[in-house]
Amino acid sequence: MSHLFIVATPIGNLEDISFRAVRILQEADLILCEDTRVTKKLLDRYDIKKPLQSYHQHSKLAKIERIMDMLAEGKNLALVSDAGTPGISDPGGLLVEAVVKRFGDEVTIVPIPGANAALAALSVSGFPTDRFIFLGFPPHKKGRKTFFEEAVIMRETAVLYESKHRIEKALTALAEYAKERRIVVARELTKQFETVYRGTPGECLAGLKADDMRGEFVIVISPAKV
Repeated sequence: MSHLFIVATPIGNLEDISFRAVRILQEADLILCEDTRVTKKLLDRYDIKKPLQSYHQHSKLAKIERIMDMLAEGKNLALVSDAGTPGISDPGGLLVEAVVKRFGDEVTIVPIPGANAALAALSVSGFPTDRFIFLGFPPHKKGRKTFFEEAVIMRETAVLYESKHRIEKALTALAEYAKERRIVVARELTKQFETVYRGTPGECLAGLKADDMRGEFVIVISPAKV
């Protein structure tokens, strides 16, 4: 029986990988990754020499069929994303769905847990985490206003991702719909310039503008009061 391993990799600091993940990557017949150049840096760090094949949201049907063929041949494959846990706001989940549909229980799908930006930000937020909602990335255009309106009325802690291109707009929207709500903005988690901002949306935006608007961001929103 072949295996498809869903392997979490570091979100920044290359030391944030488990011994098990390193072993699985060393033993896999092939590693599927978003960007072979990014994954090669991680593999070089741990002296892992395995063939790589790109798999991302724009992968053509022929490539997906080839992946299916390798699993049918009994190959053990490891799926990684550029950073974090595959399938969380990336196309890894679509591949898992396709494998389940094609093979059912004939292929064993194994999670190899590890780094995740949303959980890392939650862990330092100081907000309730017994229940929380992960919202992924806000829509770029259509539905964006509704997205933020709904995010601030949730009774659970809400977590979302945002890019450097839209972080200012996101915090401006939050300031409009929940001016006094406490939030946390985590920037460049685990990386050299990791910074955590706490306060109202306006305060966090002011802090970012005074510091640096570049990087990758996680926003954690405290629950709405009932």
